[in-house]
Amino acid sequence: MTFTERLAAAGLVLPDYGGRELGAVLPAALSAVGASEAVTSRDATADQRRLGVPDASHVVVVLLDGLGHHLLKSRRGHAPFLRSIDQGFISTGYPSTTASALALLGTGQPSGRTGMLGYTVRNPRTGTLANLVSWEGAFEPRQWQPMPGLLHEAASAGVSVTTLGKRRFAGSGLTQAALSGGTFVGGETLSERIDGALVAARRPGVSYCYWGEIDAAGHKHGWQSNEWVAALEDADRELAMLARGLPRKATMVVTADHGMVDVTGAPRWDAGTDPVLLEDVELTAGEPRALHLHVSRDADPTAVAARWQEHLGGHAAVATREEAASAGLFGHIDEAIADRVGDVVVAMAERSTVVDSRTQSPASMALVGVHGSLTRMERDVPLLIASGS
Repeated sequence: MTFTERLAAAGLVLPDYGGRELGAVLPAALSAVGASEAVTSRDATADQRRLGVPDASHVVVVLLDGLGHHLLKSRRGHAPFLRSIDQGFISTGYPSTTASALALLGTGQPSGRTGMLGYTVRNPRTGTLANLVSWEGAFEPRQWQPMPGLLHEAASAGVSVTTLGKRRFAGSGLTQAALSGGTFVGGETLSERIDGALVAARRPGVSYCYWGEIDAAGHKHGWQSNEWVAALEDADRELAMLARGLPRKATMVVTADHGMVDVTGAPRWDAGTDPVLLEDVELTAGEPRALHLHVSRDADPTAVAARWQEHLGGHAAVATREEAASAGLFGHIDEAIADRVGDVVVAMAERSTVVDSRTQSPASMALVGVHGSLTRMERDVPLLIASGS
């Protein structure tokens, strides 16, 4: 059975790279405001047509961290405004995690080109883990992530670009790697960011607004919790206000970086204590739903992959780096990025996880909602479009 067949058997769906996917959102927005020439890495006009973003004087792109399409659909009664502007779903990339997805959004390129391959990734210079959210253990952001940023390119081409987020994100490693460019406007609450977006929308250009409260509630309490629903209701209310305040020729595009599954009570293995999973594996990177295994120098990755597959059974799809590359799991893998990909990669099925108690904190292993793999709940993210009237 090929890796693609193992993915399908596990109920996992490859990303739609180059199609209706998260990497098309900013190119579509730039094309919509007449700045398709600012995008050098994709056909922005085709992306605009593919996503159905109307021509506009200004496009506000809003990313609601953690709001999967199927999660929203299941709780649509709590989000009447978002329900009213639903345009279906698009695909995030692999792994379905924030660092990878924000780089896909910000560059239009998959993780095999950006090197943003997970929550944690093996730093090839040190052999230790780099955290691509906190940026601890990684090297200089623009060296780690070599692809040109779409917002930076647009601003350099004379497009008015505004980014709205928490003030502490302004110079973070992740921001520098994926979403730098233009003017950063800090706002601690969503309402403050909405106010900033309305100011930006008065002039031609593109703005980007990030909101993380839905994801935070899902991690701590699960997406089926009252806390998650409350965060969704807050976002629905604030974005309805943004839509009502948009100038007549402005448009809002709302999407997400990934969805989520609740894993309480689901099968779980510990790569730090399980003797079968420990054998020949020097370092486990990634996250509990999407792992990179770096094997010992004298170990055979094919044998390690087969052992993990047999041990995890139908709870995972396991492949060598070469098999994953052939299947297009990470998109095209650039040669300079290849040694950051695990010798073996593991995509978890259903709600199962593999943690590593050697490197993960008890709090991180106790999260209720997690993501990273390619179930529909994690992979499919909403595409929501509203225009000013």
